[in-house]
Amino acid sequence: MLAASFRSALLAAVALAALGAPLAAQQGWQGGVDAQPLAPPPGGPVDNPDSPPGGPGVPSIMDDPDAGAPRAPAPEQPEVPGQASVGPSGDIEVVQPPEQKIENKTAVFSGLDKITGRIISFDVAINETVQFGALRITPRACYTRPETEQQNTTGFVEVQEIALDGKVQPLFGGWMFASSPGLHGVEHPIYDVWLSDCKQSDPVIASPGGQQ
Repeated sequence: MLAASFRSALLAAVALAALGAPLAAQQGWQGGVDAQPLAPPPGGPVDNPDSPPGGPGVPSIMDDPDAGAPRAPAPEQPEVPGQASVGPSGDIEVVQPPEQKIENKTAVFSGLDKITGRIISFDVAINETVQFGALRITPRACYTRPETEQQNTTGFVEVQEIALDGKVQPLFGGWMFASSPGLHGVEHPIYDVWLSDCKQSDPVIASPGGQQ
């Protein structure tokens, strides 16, 4: 009887040991899918597990101490007149070429006598003075533009008035524009003078104009 009990206990122990091996394997599995490194693609580089993070081709601070340092900005390209460029805000900017001024030796004026209504055209050399009625006109500069650009004839003129007692006093000093005679004109009750043109040739004798 004793032997039968011992045999039963031995068989039970062997059966429990047989069932314990798969159970231990199940206890070691934490659930999910076993994480295994994927094989590299055909023809691709093989990563070294001991290499620093960042992957191949990425500078590492271990290899290059200046890898994390800020880089100096790229030098700005000089703006070329007449060409389009992209501005800091992303808008397209067109650099206009600078205007070219042509200096002239002679300024051409038109003068009006408001009492008689007569208009006279006369030339004045730069830095010389010509008297028209009670006005003394002295051009200091006269500029024109090349034929390829929009014409904008300008001149810096000084005008003085001769009073009845013979005293000379300044009346006007500034820029005159041939395209806009009334923009900066001479204010006088009898005489009116404005710039009409500039030229390279020497002045000619004044000639009377038509009646208005």
